[in-house]
Amino acid sequence: MIDQSDIDDRIAKCTKILEDNPNSQIFAALADAHRKRGDLDRAFRVCQNGLKVHPGYGSGHLVMAKINMDRGMYDWAESEINKATELDGVTRTTELLLSEVFIYKGEFNKACRILEKLLRSDPDNEQIRKLLDIARKIPLETRPGNALSPVSGPSQDAGVSTPAEPPSLPKLNDKQQLRALVVVPGVEGALLVNKDGLVLEAEWNDQGDTDLTGALAAETARYCAVQMRESGFGTVQSVLIETGRSFLYLSNAGGRLLAVVCTESINLGTLKLKLASLLGRVTG
Repeated sequence: MIDQSDIDDRIAKCTKILEDNPNSQIFAALADAHRKRGDLDRAFRVCQNGLKVHPGYGSGHLVMAKINMDRGMYDWAESEINKATELDGVTRTTELLLSEVFIYKGEFNKACRILEKLLRSDPDNEQIRKLLDIARKIPLETRPGNALSPVSGPSQDAGVSTPAEPPSLPKLNDKQQLRALVVVPGVEGALLVNKDGLVLEAEWNDQGDTDLTGALAAETARYCAVQMRESGFGTVQSVLIETGRSFLYLSNAGGRLLAVVCTESINLGTLKLKLASLLGRVTG
């Protein structure tokens, strides 16, 4: 368990050093301390500013990878791990972190290859064993008809656990779905809109113009649907609009329109994965 007083003390000391010497590489330790305290926005800013001064500092890129993994930006985290590896070489730390990123991204075969290699060189490492167990089991648990019971470790029979009933995620109502979206880093607001542009539900982090956004989303979706259909491209499933400072992502949600307002920092891959997981859990 993290000792909050130790984290606060580390932040104070690192901040003092960085104030005395703005070019110090202590920024990485400071950013990581903010990350451990849960202040991901500040951690990101500190690390980003530090890497502008020290782009060749591998440890800084590794901290940025951890920050982005905590923010749910797994593609960016993978990119930062690769930069750290290019600068400082492959280490057990980078390999473990990369395997976690692959697990979060659903790339379980890649994760297993890394973890199996690590386990061969360190067969008693419990952390590696646990990650490998997760990487092997999740694909089986989510495969129809082949769900595995949640166990704490491999069984005695060739590492295969006993079949059980497939796990089911709880259904979400409209409000819960939107609340799950606005916690994604980079999402400012999410709205459910009917075909006439009437907003049925809305959730915002930074309050926006709900009625205007709903009307704009409905009109844009309607225009795109007509033009694409008449041009022979087929039925529109989603639309992405990029402006100078934001994104508007529109998606079909069971006869309604889901509009997600995002900042330019949004990881679109993460957003699409989140949408795919949520739309399958909507009630009604």
